[in-house]
Amino acid sequence: MGDQEVKEVQKGGFRATTFLYVLTALDNIGFVANMVSFVLYFYTVMCFDLSSSANTLTNFVGSAFLLSLVGGFISDTYLNRLTTCLLFGSLEVLALAVITVQSALDHLHPHACGKSSCVKGGIAVMFYTSLYLLALGIGGVKGSMTALGADQFDAKNPKEAKALGSFFNWLLLSSTTGALIGVTVVVWISTQKAWHWGFMISTIASFIGFLTLALGRPFYRIKTSSEAPLSTIVQVIVMAIKNRKLPLPESHEDLYEVHGGSLEKIAHTNQMRFLDKASILQENNEPQEWKVCTVTKVEEVKILARMLPILASTIIMNTCLAQLQTFSVQQGNVMNLKLGSFTVPSSSIPVIPLIFLSILVPIYEFLFVPFARKITHHPSGITHLQRVGVGLVLSAISMAIAGVIEVKRRNQGRKDPLRPISVFWLAFQYATFGIADMFTLVGLQEFFYREAPESMKSLSTSFSYLSLSLGFFLSTIFVNVVNAVTKRITPSKQGWLHGLDLNQSNLNLFYWFLAILSCLNFFNYVYWASWYQYKAEDSNAKVNLKDGEGNHDEEEKKDMKAKAKESSHTSEANTEGPSSSDETDDGRNSREWKHG
Repeated sequence: MGDQEVKEVQKGGFRATTFLYVLTALDNIGFVANMVSFVLYFYTVMCFDLSSSANTLTNFVGSAFLLSLVGGFISDTYLNRLTTCLLFGSLEVLALAVITVQSALDHLHPHACGKSSCVKGGIAVMFYTSLYLLALGIGGVKGSMTALGADQFDAKNPKEAKALGSFFNWLLLSSTTGALIGVTVVVWISTQKAWHWGFMISTIASFIGFLTLALGRPFYRIKTSSEAPLSTIVQVIVMAIKNRKLPLPESHEDLYEVHGGSLEKIAHTNQMRFLDKASILQENNEPQEWKVCTVTKVEEVKILARMLPILASTIIMNTCLAQLQTFSVQQGNVMNLKLGSFTVPSSSIPVIPLIFLSILVPIYEFLFVPFARKITHHPSGITHLQRVGVGLVLSAISMAIAGVIEVKRRNQGRKDPLRPISVFWLAFQYATFGIADMFTLVGLQEFFYREAPESMKSLSTSFSYLSLSLGFFLSTIFVNVVNAVTKRITPSKQGWLHGLDLNQSNLNLFYWFLAILSCLNFFNYVYWASWYQYKAEDSNAKVNLKDGEGNHDEEEKKDMKAKAKESSHTSEANTEGPSSSDETDDGRNSREWKHG
């Protein structure tokens, strides 16, 4: 092992991800505060009506998560993940600064006009430019930052592979910590003092976060960009269509593959056999691009295709999440906000699931995972797909609870508007969904990262945000369609979600509609999760990993003693962090385990 390799060993691990935890916490202060309070800012300051303010928020959040694909694609193909994160981070800080300026100056606010939206002219240009520049910045950061953190752990090293699972849990805890500050301190300042003070705090916090990320540069393992993922996908599809009339060989070993080299090799699978025709090397043809694809390239496309139904099955859950960021906040705004002598901002209600998360993540990591591992013999306790399934069930329960609470709130509001029920009744739906989010979001992120081909790690990790994006966009569609349909079929000829007065709407029916839809979606998810086939490395690679593990470790120790005795201790310290991992491991990568 050369000096350069010794230096690389010292990099990565939990010491490197500490900088990312700081960024996640600081950046989430503003992001989550804006997610829960923007709907009130649009409604009270920018003069949108009830449904337009909700739709504007869901469109913004949906765009931010959708644009994570842009960040993932760029960091996989053109720039490394650190550079991509810092580039889009600068756009995010700039957009927050513009929003701060507009909120502070009265002449940049629209006048009430009684329409669904009163924003127009130069005010509209400034408003929408800053809003979607913020969405672009947030999306680019999310599309590259998660994969950058996961890169600090080698999934082929048994000890670091376990630490990788812990990384995603502690990333969620960091995000929760920032969100707690955002929905309490920042939201209170924004709604009770002045909106521009809240936005200013968000701007400063994000700036410090990205500065911290940049300072951690010497400690990161930086992976260089590789072949464009879209090129691989297109190439496989084109060659499969071109060779569609050719018969498949009897043995998959007759398909084209390049052996040797440092690139990851993926073992052949029997699903979607029609794509295997892209790996048929015809007689008299030279093995070159656009003439034949390797088995590994074909399997990379198969992996992405297998992921898509899993991705689609989580969209409805994120549509439910959108309601907690919009209508549930509006519910809280007309409820009793008193906690003793203190007035709780309705936008701060999401602090309830965040408190639950801050307690549950350590419990899950230190108690549940070791206990479940003894029963299932799975290194993560339960598989990623099982973890997602638990979250989907809890999200359906959350919407059912939300409908019941809304009936209670509305009945009291109609009976005695001056004595509304306490806002803390919303704790039940928020707490249930918070637990659901802990299972599903982290499960999806780790699933997409571990299963993704090496050349598509950032893009694949962005799929969890793509699900969030589509969920928020679907929320906008549902609100508009449900309003239009119920307006025609109800005796009152008014939609379930019409007007400005929640006491005259039927929000509870909309919640129950989503609960029923979530139940149906769960059964759809179970089918696709059972069908999914986990990625397996080429058999030769597995043998080398298992059989050569002990020899490799001995050689490494001898080399380290001769060239850099201290570095071995530093490297070991890097991977020792807040993890539930056992001290010993059988050398198996978690992706070899089946989800059942």
